Amino acid sequence: MNSRQKGAAGERELAKVLRDYGYECRRGQQYCGSNGDADVVGLPGIHIECKRVEKLNIQNALSQAQNDAKPGEIAAVFHRKNREPWKVTVDLEDFMRLYEAAGELFQK
Repeated sequence: MNSRQKGAAGERELAKVLRDYGYECRRGQQYCGSNGDADVVGLPGIHIECKRVEKLNIQNALSQAQNDAKPGEIAAVFHRKNREPWKVTVDLEDFMRLYEAAGELFQK
């Protein structure tokens, strides 16, 4: 499997996981393939860069997501290695925006 096929498979896998959480997600580039499109779409306000690799330069991936994100979107890298769970990387400022938006969930 070449890297393009592996990337597409990772995007389909992530989209399925997010659909299992109840979101109507799909690969973003399968229809138009334009540069700057999110790899997976369906989480409003989040620009998803999907990486399904064993070795990841997280800073390059996050920079790519930030450069491609539309104004107001949170740039996020969803990534995983073989036999590992999915992880999400965002800048601290964006994490705090998410945390504050979910604030009532964490107050007891």
